[in-house]
Amino acid sequence: MGNKLTISEIFYSIQGESSYAGLPCIFIRLSGCNLRCNYCDADYTWKAGEALEIETILGAIEKYSCDLVEVTGGEPLYQENCPDLLSSLIDLGKTVLLESNGSISIEQVPTNIISILDVKCPDSGSKNSFHPDNIELIKNRINDTPNSCELKFVLSSKDDYLYAKEFIHKNDFLNRLPILFSPVQKELTAQTLAEWLMEDDLNVRLQIQLHTILWPDISRGV
Repeated sequence: MGNKLTISEIFYSIQGESSYAGLPCIFIRLSGCNLRCNYCDADYTWKAGEALEIETILGAIEKYSCDLVEVTGGEPLYQENCPDLLSSLIDLGKTVLLESNGSISIEQVPTNIISILDVKCPDSGSKNSFHPDNIELIKNRINDTPNSCELKFVLSSKDDYLYAKEFIHKNDFLNRLPILFSPVQKELTAQTLAEWLMEDDLNVRLQIQLHTILWPDISRGV
């Protein structure tokens, strides 16, 4: 494969998640994933995409005058050349976000990007998939570079909420990095999640997928 990656899609949109929500953003969505989460909204990435050289990928985003780029999937780190793509984007002067399911070590990921790691809760069907090394890797990175990592929890139920709350307390993550709680549409209302957060006075960010509000009838390319 050389320095190729298999790409599902490249597009320009409004960032719908993370602490960067609301900002214009270029998305590079890689194909393939090692998990099969019940609520996945990008399961089309499980199928084969187009193999492209990193140079070709960089050329494809040149037409967008935007400095924020997210590499996502699927699971981007499932492809061994992903760290090379991240480094190449940094070399272009981009602010780079990596959205990962957390099941693969971020040890090879450049430290000067923002790693957004998803901790899978029980109702996802992928509980306990978070790579154990990532706990200390995150702590080391945020000690050296604050806000270089974010944690995301996608919640379908009160059980998921309690699991997420226990995870952040057990690993001493609260108030040390941005933590995002996102409700699964049609499973948990944002209002209910908001009430739980206020009842517990839990200092995490309630995240609603902005792109699904802006483009409710479009599932790809947004």
